[in-house]
Amino acid sequence: MIDDQTERALQELDDVLDDLDDLLKRNDVGAALSDRGVNIALALTAANGLRAYLRGDKATAVDDLGTVAEEIAARAGLKA
Repeated sequence: MIDDQTERALQELDDVLDDLDDLLKRNDVGAALSDRGVNIALALTAANGLRAYLRGDKATAVDDLGTVAEEIAARAGLKA
């Protein structure tokens, strides 16, 4: 059983990830990250994978985070 304090903390994690999604979708943030070589679609997929993992959905986490790792490695010329 999860107590109220823990439930609030878990909700706060969800809220932080919602904020991250919102920030990643902003044009100015996207442009700044793109200048750093960050692919926004991959960043959003990584955030979704983290959200899934924190919720206990390991299958989605593995799929999303695995995809992100493979894509980043391929784009960087590295082996995943």
